[in-house]
Amino acid sequence: MSQFFQIHPVTPQKRLINQAVEILRKGGVIVFPTDSGYAIGCHLDDKQALDRIKRIRRLDDKHNFTLVCRDLSDVGVFAKVGNTQYRLLKQFTPGAYTFILDATSEVPRRLLHPKRKTIGMRVPDNAIVQELLAALGEPIMSSTLILPGESDPMTDPEEIRDKLEHELDLIIDGGFCGLEATTVVNMTGPVPEVTRVGKGDPEPFQ
Repeated sequence: MSQFFQIHPVTPQKRLINQAVEILRKGGVIVFPTDSGYAIGCHLDDKQALDRIKRIRRLDDKHNFTLVCRDLSDVGVFAKVGNTQYRLLKQFTPGAYTFILDATSEVPRRLLHPKRKTIGMRVPDNAIVQELLAALGEPIMSSTLILPGESDPMTDPEEIRDKLEHELDLIIDGGFCGLEATTVVNMTGPVPEVTRVGKGDPEPFQ
């Protein structure tokens, strides 16, 4: 049965953040708030935790997972970013966007899109996940919390607990954090391409 933390969305309690970090480092699967709904995530190097996420969401090996990063210094380690791409990322992060980028060799192969060697990366504008990433010291491997057969992300922490408490190690209740998933922008080609319209304004990339 999962633990359930209520963390203040503006001034996160450091004690609870540190407990969440320990759960991640020990192989836990957690649900946490972002600026565009709730996400499910685990430690970057934990294959067993990743497999649990795939089972919960019924994902196949073609799913493009996302690295949730604290800032652009993490993005530069895990993705190949040119000058033009960097300027766009700097302008629109943190924010409700997921950017598809060519991955570097630092990204574990199991997280990559199998044919294109790409990775999704995002820097959320949410105090809880920012504190969590700062304490962890590295990105979180994540996916939007959308249950099988559904098209919208889960938004209610109590409903998440009712449905998934036996499959998760921790649910962080950060209150309401939006109804929409991120806007996805593919930046691997000569020009950015919006592949999913969500909370982030797609117009600057069209």
